[in-house]
Amino acid sequence: MAADVRRLSGETEGAVEEAAAALRAGRLVAFPTDTLYALGADPWNGEALGRLLLAKGGREKAIPLLLPGAEALGQVAREVPVLASVLARRFWPGPLTLVLRASDDLPRAVTGGRGTVGVRVPGGPVARRLLRLVGGPITGTSANRTGAAPPRRAEEVAGEILNHLEVLLDGGACPVGVPSTVLDLTLSPPCVRRAGAVSVAALRRVEGLEELREPGDGLPA
Repeated sequence: MAADVRRLSGETEGAVEEAAAALRAGRLVAFPTDTLYALGADPWNGEALGRLLLAKGGREKAIPLLLPGAEALGQVAREVPVLASVLARRFWPGPLTLVLRASDDLPRAVTGGRGTVGVRVPGGPVARRLLRLVGGPITGTSANRTGAAPPRRAEEVAGEILNHLEVLLDGGACPVGVPSTVLDLTLSPPCVRRAGAVSVAALRRVEGLEELREPGDGLPA
C-alpha cells in the first residue's frame, strides 16, 4: 500500500469524519457503497477532479455522482421529472443511477460534455454517513483504473489508485457486488444505459416505464 494512504476502518471513531475533511480539502477518498468501492472527490473542485482523472488513468465517460438524499437532486439537475421522484422513493437508497439534465454549473469532466449527469443515493452505512457529513454530492465512479475490474473489497483497490488517495475507508465487502443499473430519463421513452443490480423487469413495473428500452435496442450514443 502507498505509504501516504490512511487506511481506516469505517467503524473506527473519527474515521468517516477524517474522510469527509479530506474530501472538503480537495483530496480523494475510496469508500464502500452498497454496490462497489467508489472513488470520491468534490465534483466542483477542478483540482480534485484532475486528481481523480489521473488516478483513473483517463476517462472519456461522464462521472456519476452520489447524493446524501433525493433532496440534493436540485443541486446537480436542471430539472427533476416526476418520474425521477417516483423512482427515488422506490429505489433509493439503492443501486439505481438516474441520468438527468445536468445543472449548468457542473464541470465538463462530470457531465462528459453531454449535458447530463448520473446520480443516485447509495446504500451502506459508511457511504451514507460520509455523504451526510460532506453535506452534498461527491463523485461515485468505481475505485479502479479505467478498464480494470471494480473492487468489492478494500484490499482489491489497486496500487495505481492507492497512490492518489488520502484515505481508504474499509467497510468490508460491498453486499451487492455489481454495478448499479443506469436508467436514462432524458430520452423518450427512457432507456437502460447499463444493466446492473436493479432488473429491467422491476423497472417496467413502475408506471411510465412500461416501454422502457434495454441495452442493444439501438439506443443513441
